[in-house]
Amino acid sequence: MATHITAGRGTRPLPDENPCVACEVREFAVCGALDPEELAQLSALMTQVMVEAQGTVLCEGDPATFLFNIVEGTIRVHKLLPDGRRQITGFLYPGDFLGLAVHDSYAYSAEAITDSRLCRFPRDDFYTLMRQMPRLEQRLLGMASNELIEAQDQILLLGRKTAQEKIASFFLMISRRAARRGQPENPIHLPMGRTDIADFLGLTTETVSRTFTQLKTSHVIRLLENSQVLLADQGALSSIAQGQ
Repeated sequence: MATHITAGRGTRPLPDENPCVACEVREFAVCGALDPEELAQLSALMTQVMVEAQGTVLCEGDPATFLFNIVEGTIRVHKLLPDGRRQITGFLYPGDFLGLAVHDSYAYSAEAITDSRLCRFPRDDFYTLMRQMPRLEQRLLGMASNELIEAQDQILLLGRKTAQEKIASFFLMISRRAARRGQPENPIHLPMGRTDIADFLGLTTETVSRTFTQLKTSHVIRLLENSQVLLADQGALSSIAQGQ
């Protein structure tokens, strides 16, 4: 099957085997609601691909040909503003779904922050199958509803909070999302860099770094190895996030 993912950026298809039976994220993914027969039908549409860190998954304005389920890695989703600045609209993790488009082209771009593995589905075939499987449709609707809630939270982050409040809210958001995936909620893992966080929160990289230092100095957080952050005083962090 042809791929629109950028060639030469570390993307490669994986062997044509069925990994669905032992998939470690199926419980949290769109396919988690399916019975074995339905899962086999969905698997027949799927190709697994690997995208190396900083590789492109999809580009804003390209034809919305494929949908993706993230199995491993972290993906950033962003749009380019008219003045050329980048606004990151979200970070996606294993179990998250990617590529939904209202029209026939993608409204955003997506890139791998870390080496990532994704299940790729032809869009038209996926939608045809979804109409035949109410549980698949309901699961996707539930995931889209969660995305809407997270988008509303980001609007609040961008518009009404100080830098410290934004960073504290971001830490708590990452912690909650880890807990939903069955992973430890503390310490949190931040594979994205300070610039990515800045472009998500509407701050400068310098402000993000300075705020990290302030929270560390006040013993609210501890910066650990391997891009981990210990939320040392979650009560204080919650108060900061709420502007108290």
